Amino acid sequence: MFDFLTYHVSNPRSMAMLFAAVAAIATVLTLAMPLLAGDSLDKRMKAVALEREKIRQRERERMARGEKVMLRRSPKQYMQTIVNELNLGKWVGQEEARALLVQAGHRGQAPYITFLFFRLLAPILMLAGSAFYVFFVAKLEQPTSIKVGICIFATYLGMYLPILFVKNQIAKRQLSIRRAFPDALDLLLICVESGMSIEAAFRKVSVEVGTQSIPLAEELTLTTAELSYLQERRQAYENLAKRTNLDGVKAVCMALQQAERYGTPLGQTLRVMAQENRDMRMSEAEKKAAGLPPKLTVPMILFFLPVLFVVILGPAGIRIMEMR
Repeated sequence: MFDFLTYHVSNPRSMAMLFAAVAAIATVLTLAMPLLAGDSLDKRMKAVALEREKIRQRERERMARGEKVMLRRSPKQYMQTIVNELNLGKWVGQEEARALLVQAGHRGQAPYITFLFFRLLAPILMLAGSAFYVFFVAKLEQPTSIKVGICIFATYLGMYLPILFVKNQIAKRQLSIRRAFPDALDLLLICVESGMSIEAAFRKVSVEVGTQSIPLAEELTLTTAELSYLQERRQAYENLAKRTNLDGVKAVCMALQQAERYGTPLGQTLRVMAQENRDMRMSEAEKKAAGLPPKLTVPMILFFLPVLFVVILGPAGIRIMEMR
């Protein structure tokens, strides 16, 4: 069995067939998932309500027994032990890592400990996997220095895999916020012009925009809480800009700070910022549409033109072969 797996893993034809099968399955799933996906908002809201009741009941029982109640999720004990024993917070822990985790929606100590643990674990796994593949599976006919260099490169790549994973989550979160933020500004403008305070407007908009962007609803809810208990409201706006790290949100937060400082009307400020964000969203869509033809050139040459030539020249070729 091991020889069979080794032969097929080291055989380029078998690997090409495997990658082609995976690509075909991924293409079918990509095309079918939008058709099969339904509106899961109601189910998610019911699940959140049930989970909230379970948590509330569990915490009441713990308080009745006199146990200490933790509002934040605690990290795994073995992860905490390894991070503390190896002092990873000093060697691989950085303030930028905390900022990246916050931008990805992970708050508290538990995600930070998990991030440090996987920054230690990922290079070890990449080193072991690459060494096993290079020396035992592939059996490359290369000098030992080349094999060791491949293992070192894989280990170096493993050091940045957790960061790449977090940055991917940040990109998805920012995309969701960027698409829903102009509509949220329009709702915020309506609420402010109707006579609501900025805290009530943020709270109302966070509830309404949840159907379009859950990350934006979370950020607005957190900003509402910070506006209520922070001594300076400016700090709440700055925290919102840091957590999202988007130019449009930063501009709106700066405008809100200036409006509060100099007493300019919030309605006029929000109207101008909503129009600017809407124009930014439209210009981004136009930029993507303009970049689509160059991106389609290579797939058309590789996939469409050969099939087109076969369809056009195939009957003529068959007739020529029959005439011979």
